[in-house]
Amino acid sequence: MGIRKQKNKPKDASWFWKWFLDSKSVTVLSVILLFLLVVLVFTKVSYLFEPVWQFLAIVGLPIILAAVFYYMLNPIVDFLEKKSVPRIASIIGLFIVLVALLVWGIVVLIPNIESQTSSFLNNVPNYLRTIDKKSREILSNSMFASFRPQLEEIGQNVNSQILEWVRSISTNAVHGLGNFLGALTTIVIAVITMPFILFYLLKDGKKLLPHILNLLPVKLRKTTKSVLVEVNDQLSSYIRGQLTVAMAVAIMFIIGFNIIGLEYAVTIGIAAGFLNLIPYLGSFLAMVPAVLLGLVAGPVMLVKVLVVFFIEQTLEGRLISPLVLGSQLDIHPITILLVLLTSGKLFGLVGVILGIPVYAAVKVIVVHFYEWYRDVSGLYDEDEEKEIPSE
Repeated sequence: MGIRKQKNKPKDASWFWKWFLDSKSVTVLSVILLFLLVVLVFTKVSYLFEPVWQFLAIVGLPIILAAVFYYMLNPIVDFLEKKSVPRIASIIGLFIVLVALLVWGIVVLIPNIESQTSSFLNNVPNYLRTIDKKSREILSNSMFASFRPQLEEIGQNVNSQILEWVRSISTNAVHGLGNFLGALTTIVIAVITMPFILFYLLKDGKKLLPHILNLLPVKLRKTTKSVLVEVNDQLSSYIRGQLTVAMAVAIMFIIGFNIIGLEYAVTIGIAAGFLNLIPYLGSFLAMVPAVLLGLVAGPVMLVKVLVVFFIEQTLEGRLISPLVLGSQLDIHPITILLVLLTSGKLFGLVGVILGIPVYAAVKVIVVHFYEWYRDVSGLYDEDEEKEIPSE
């Protein structure tokens, strides 16, 4: 009996270690632990990467702007090249068109937007007083007698919050002057350097992927090429789609607000187009000044503003977005909202704008890594799962 027990111990121990090493839970926990360990090490030596972050802060904006214009203009250049137009000639022609549009914007569009924005901001106190007066008239009606204390409290809280917001802006204006000048310098550098980066991207962009692949070992080239091509397709589809939808939203709001006779229609429409780059939230944020103007103008104008908003949302959600964007990103709306909240909290406005495309690119990399790990580890093959031996 004693000899039999000694023979069984090594068998039990080997079975335990084999089960332990082949366990999916242990593997996942080990990967998470290693990842957290790497993050901890990087946080301890983060000061070593300060020059890198400063360099990226300087060159990041012109590269991002150049990439956005590249994704928008490259299909046109490729199309003209297929029609026997020299690539350099088509690039120069597109640059001439962009410069003409820029000059038109500086001469015609920007002064109009500036005057409308200044007029709106100057009239905001009057708008708030008008809304407060009308709300008091409504609350004085006997129908709201039972709800009057609660509604008055809500109104006071809203007014105090608006005053606090205005006071905070005025207080931080001087302190933020240095940051504003720094941001202005970065934008000026980006505007100057972006056209040169864009020119070489349009000219030699197709040569970039082969150069990158030549730097890698031969065994990694096929997988890396597949990942980079898929990431490029995701980013190009998203950027082109979002910019196209944003332009459509701006045009619809400008036309709709002009038809109903709303003030500042051009400015609000263009703002709606820019804000629409933030999925699900942009159009609603752009409606805040429109609803404010509708409240000031009266209930009829408010209803008209809401009708325009309803028509725009219907056309955008049922026709334009499905036609332009489709389901190429394959990201659930809840995931999009979580990504927007997280990236906005961590990186501010830049995070809100770039959060979705960055998430789409990271998702492609993670999916490919998971597929590689699943094939290599063999832990996900249901046919090869071994039953736990019975005692």
